[in-house]
Parts: sequence; C-alpha cells; structure tokens
Amino acid sequence: MQLVDFDFTLPESLIADHPLAERDASRLLRLDGDTLIDSSMRDIVQQVQAGDLWVINNTRVIPARLLGHKTSGGQVEILLLESLGEDRWMAWGKANKPLQVGTEVHIADGFNLQVVEKHGRELLVQLQSENATAAIAAHGHMPLPPYIRRPDEAADQERYQTVFARHDGAVAAPTAGLHFTPSLMEAMEQAGARFIEVTLHVGAGTFQPVQVDNILDHQMHEEAYSIEPEAAAAINQARQEGRRVVAVGTTSLRCLESAAVDGHVSAGNGRSRLFIYPGYQLQIIDALLTNFHLPRSTLLMLVSAFRGSDTIRRAYAHAIAQQYRFFSYGDAMFCERMR
Repeated sequence: MQLVDFDFTLPESLIADHPLAERDASRLLRLDGDTLIDSSMRDIVQQVQAGDLWVINNTRVIPARLLGHKTSGGQVEILLLESLGEDRWMAWGKANKPLQVGTEVHIADGFNLQVVEKHGRELLVQLQSENATAAIAAHGHMPLPPYIRRPDEAADQERYQTVFARHDGAVAAPTAGLHFTPSLMEAMEQAGARFIEVTLHVGAGTFQPVQVDNILDHQMHEEAYSIEPEAAAAINQARQEGRRVVAVGTTSLRCLESAAVDGHVSAGNGRSRLFIYPGYQLQIIDALLTNFHLPRSTLLMLVSAFRGSDTIRRAYAHAIAQQYRFFSYGDAMFCERMR
C-alpha cells in the first residue's frame, strides 16, 4: 500500500486559517450510502438515532509552544509534548543550531528551561520556575498546526478548544469536536443522543507527514488515553443492544479501537500507537464525524479504512469542488461505517 494512494491536491485558499464566528456554522458533507449530500453542522441533529452514543474526546490543549532565547541570544522555539512529572517534559526544539544537552533557554522573567537529555528528535527538558504550570499558562502560546501560517491570537485560547475540554494534556485539538456548542449538544440529546467522554491526549505527531513510500513501514506517534469504567460499560451495552456508537473525531475512534478486545472496550489508562489504514478491521465504531485531513496523513488513511478509499477520494474531490474549508478550523464530514 503506497503513500501516493493517499495524495491529493488542495488549493491553499481552502485551508481554514481562522475559525468561523460561530462554531456550529460549519458546513457538513454527509455520506449517505454512495450519495454525497451538502449540509450544515446544525443539521447534524437530523442524523441522530434514538439510543445513539456519541463519543467525545475531553482532552484540553495546553499552551505548549514556548518562545525564548539561549544565553548567546539565539532564538529558540520549544514545543512541550508530554509531562513526565517534577517539571520535566518531553519536547521538540527548533533553533538556528540543534539544541544540545545542557543548553539553557530563557522564556520569561523567572521562567527558564534546560535541555537534560536528547533522544533522537525529542528532548527531555527541565522547567525552572516557582510554579511551572502557571508559567506555561502565562507565557505559552497555543500550538496551532503548522499549516496555519499566522501567530496565535487571543481568540485561539478559546476557539482551539472544544466546549467539553477538561483534562490538560493535548498539543493539538480534537478538531471534529470544535463544531459543537452547548445548545447543539442539548438539541442532539433531545433527539435521542447520549454523549460519552473519553480522553486521548493528541500529540504533535498527528501533524507529522508520513515519510515512507510503503505506509506499512510507518511508525505511529504514541499518545496517552484513558477510558472510565462507566464509559466503557455504556459503550459495551450499546453495542450489545444494537445501538450506534458514533465517534466524534479520529481521536475518539483511535481511543476506543486501542482499548478494544474482541469487540468490547476495556476501561483503564493506556498508550496507543495504533495505526489504522485500509484493511484494518474496526471493532467498535458505527459512524464518524470528522474534519477533512491533510494529504498523505495517517488520519486520511484512518478515514479511508473506515469508509473505503474510493468513497473518500470521491468525497474529498467533491469537497474541493464545492470549496469546503479544510483542516483544523475547517468544515466536517459525517459517514457511517463501510460494512
């Protein structure tokens, strides 16, 4: 299976670099069998079936992008990836010269860090502050994806978070969830949906391009996830009773598939490197709400596994022709699983 099979040409004008004024004002492309239907996110209520479980990812994006300088004056950008406790973080670093063990970086008054170890591209950094969590919140920037070629703005503090975000740890948003508002969720609940929360802390690797020709040679980034016993029980009961389990976003889908054993979801904490591509046998999810993804990305491969490569190619071609907005701040697509 070749990487070129998941390529497409996207006009740069269709990359959404700002969110719409209203979260639920996005367009929605609905796949109804082989039919493509142009709709709006507010019409998602009409897709609710009584007894549906809609699984949402309640991870919260941290302001993980730190800008500073070395003692020599050279500019440094640090992207925090995951906390290891005791103010130590795994991180990526960018500077005019590769950062070395022992390098000190000044972020702000009373807030510095030091590179402690190097592991390939990843760095282990020690934050130096009286309260590192508060320092990150005060001086960190929202880690907008690299295809959004502008500095983060005050509005991104709210809009690059879902309304149900509650557990700090992500360095990228679960973007399908960005379309929801409390009022939309209430309308869906009145139509018969129930929302179930899981947690998967989205890592920066989600934006890393696949760099091998044969996708089977690709190594996935690792992400931490957590599923509460009540959530697992509700999902397993819905499946037993023949009710739909709907994933809001690829991160919710990966979380449940990572915890699946013989068609049942196991509660608990874990770490996932699960790579879902065409041919993978999905166990849990019946329908998916997702944004439009980057060419040659593992997320596009996942959606192709869920709904079929030919159908997804046709859907993306339609979305481009109809000028849908793409990627994190873009529009959405809803489809049921290919059987």
